[in-house]
Amino acid sequence: METKTVAITMGDPAGIGPEIIVKALSEDGLNGAPLVVIGCLATLKRLQAKGITPNVELRAIERVAEARFAPGIIHVIDEPLAQPEALEAGKVQAQAGDLAYRCVKRATELALRGDVQAIATAPLNKEALHLAGHNYPGHTELLATLTHSRDYAMVLYTDKLKVIHVSTHIALRKFLDTLSTARVETVIGIADTFLKRVGYVKPRIAVAGVNPHAGENGLFGDEETRILTPAITDARAKGMDVYGPCPPDTVFLQAYEGQYDMVVAM
Repeated sequence: METKTVAITMGDPAGIGPEIIVKALSEDGLNGAPLVVIGCLATLKRLQAKGITPNVELRAIERVAEARFAPGIIHVIDEPLAQPEALEAGKVQAQAGDLAYRCVKRATELALRGDVQAIATAPLNKEALHLAGHNYPGHTELLATLTHSRDYAMVLYTDKLKVIHVSTHIALRKFLDTLSTARVETVIGIADTFLKRVGYVKPRIAVAGVNPHAGENGLFGDEETRILTPAITDARAKGMDVYGPCPPDTVFLQAYEGQYDMVVAM
């Protein structure tokens, strides 16, 4: 069986990412697994020297193909900090934001080339990202740009509850101004395609309302009747099994209990 390799981005080097990556990859379940870390090797070694992380071998590689996965070894593709000695833990810094950006960019390039089959991202700090001149609201938008994706959405995925977002990283005041039937229909389509890709033959998709109790037929806002219902109707006409608008105060429990396979949340 072909090995599936995952690239793990360090995230903000001044944050918790470097520590939790080394600790997690030292645990029995992941020790020796086909995982490659993209990050600052000097930062990882400094944490080891301070006794913060386990004393495993941090092995520098330039290409994924060089990795020889075995217990006790963590392979690192080095993305160095400009001034590693100036890095301060817990402090927002431009060089940390730039490194976080470069790690995601490098991992994405590896994925697009087929060198890795998935990316896992440690947390980045959006303020630091912006200080470095990379003006993305978060990982979602950054990955979309790097992959030249026009239509995309964030998915939260667990065994019992799966949620896809219509909007991400936007102030609540601005959200209603950006909400549209076209966007909701697009996200329903993304949900349907995604679920089929992971094995659902006929996905059941619930669309959560915007307002309390899904608007109560216009008593608490008209977004459900004016925006969401037309999107649901169009999706059904295309053969998708879509329900809603559903009251957001109950739909997530219903999905958790198995009534729906995914919730489209606003």
